[in-house]
Amino acid sequence: MAVRDLHPLSGTEASVRHDADVLIIGGGPAGTWAAVGAAARGARVLLADKGYCGTSGATAPSGTGVWHVPRDAAAREKAKASRLEMGGFLAEHAWMDRVLEQTWNNIETLTEWGYPFPLDEHGQLHRTSLQGPDYMRLMRKAAKQAGARILDHSPVLELLVDEHGTVCGAFGINRQTGATWVARAGAVVLATGGCAFLSRALGCNVLTGDGYLLGAEAGAELSGMEFSNAYGLGPAFASVTKSLFYNWATFYDRDGQRIEGAGSSRGRGVIARTLATQPVYACLDRADASIRAWMRTAQPNFFVPFDRQGIDPFTQHFPVTLRLEGTVRGTGGLHVVGDDCATTVAGLYAAGDAATRELICGAFTGGGSHNAAWAMSSGFWAGAGAARFAREARAFGHRNVHRAGVAGLGGNPSAPWDADTVIRAVQAEVFPTERNWTRSGPLLEDSLRRLDALWVRVRHGRPAGAGAQWVRAREAAAMLATSRWMYRSALRRTETRGMHRRAEHAAVDPSQHHRLVSGGLDEVWVRTQAVSTPATPGAYAGKVAA
Repeated sequence: MAVRDLHPLSGTEASVRHDADVLIIGGGPAGTWAAVGAAARGARVLLADKGYCGTSGATAPSGTGVWHVPRDAAAREKAKASRLEMGGFLAEHAWMDRVLEQTWNNIETLTEWGYPFPLDEHGQLHRTSLQGPDYMRLMRKAAKQAGARILDHSPVLELLVDEHGTVCGAFGINRQTGATWVARAGAVVLATGGCAFLSRALGCNVLTGDGYLLGAEAGAELSGMEFSNAYGLGPAFASVTKSLFYNWATFYDRDGQRIEGAGSSRGRGVIARTLATQPVYACLDRADASIRAWMRTAQPNFFVPFDRQGIDPFTQHFPVTLRLEGTVRGTGGLHVVGDDCATTVAGLYAAGDAATRELICGAFTGGGSHNAAWAMSSGFWAGAGAARFAREARAFGHRNVHRAGVAGLGGNPSAPWDADTVIRAVQAEVFPTERNWTRSGPLLEDSLRRLDALWVRVRHGRPAGAGAQWVRAREAAAMLATSRWMYRSALRRTETRGMHRRAEHAAVDPSQHHRLVSGGLDEVWVRTQAVSTPATPGAYAGKVAA
């Protein structure tokens, strides 16, 4: 892809300059593990976080499960098998094996660092879950002790590439001071999280698909973007979308009648359909006293909004809603082409929710568990891979560097656009469950006509404002780009598999046992890629949408 250097930032001298071997963009679990992995290989590491590393992102504010399975062959085979079918047989055994082993090692490291794992009833450490605040506080400390320099409140606006298209740094801005900064690096790791489209889900309002856009502008591909319609279940009056406890809930309509078939793990589609016509209420009335006590200790922040409202969720009905969490609890992301989480662009690596999780989850995942294991594993590998590449890149010598950004940074001043207006337009296409929970060809095409037209405007017009407002413009452009990759991929997959549901193609199609790789900015393209894991005999018999 030809790289332009024609926008308002061109020629602007950055206020601050940094040099590093490895630049990591994003300070959640994937980013901090990448910092540890890169530093362990002798790299000089710089980590730039959009918020404050250790407190921003989906993991930081609450508890998360971890796919932590003992080194027992039978246990691990069982753990893999439980997700293969759910994920439409698109996961790969080799990657699942690698993640299970690396996660085990990383949890051992957390134990050595002093993470306060609780004891189970047998006096053994219970290491299948992490409390986000404790975990991320420790990870920030670990990254700094490894030697990483951290730039807080410093979102990246665009990547830097050399004349060969190799990624070699980034240009950003500090939210608090307005000062611009530039970082030259031998390699870059994108650990920016997924895209939840500013749906106000807890911890997700910094997750706007920034890394997808940054990578695509440099020529990177994406994969699994059709598996992007995850909706978090939660109180209508709060941002908490931790849904585990709804397994003990009964769901009711506005008349107080039980909604048959409604549920959290199974039956969320019933909730989605009911919400289209009337409110839905829940009550955790199936939890006994011991379960209630456990809930309070397992995820205490789940109860904060109820306590503030004076609601007892175990005895009172409360309104619930579904908030789009997109690729945060979906599986789509930047296409990974190497064991070290390299992307299709030299010098660029992806980790965590910024990278596809199809390799271990296939077409379905959820909050925590596999995502948490993938974040710590892929982060560690990406950091190590970037360090190796940077070491080799030192021999490149002088390189002419260009800024790769093409959307939301410049354009025709006579064609202005407002970032918040663009964001609302994108949300209008992706939030409605009747468009995105169960999809249909006509509605996908209908949305894409508007989204494609909006992209032309964003791509060639100039966003309003300057300085810190560039960040909002880039978020709007990233959300718009993400929605187009999502819906173009969803249109191509004419079947129901995992979380991707097609109204007119309700069954799994064995002939579509492949990945969908996508990319492009002005013209979005989609192609198929073979999967190494075969489906078991008879796996698709009778499979229809839930």
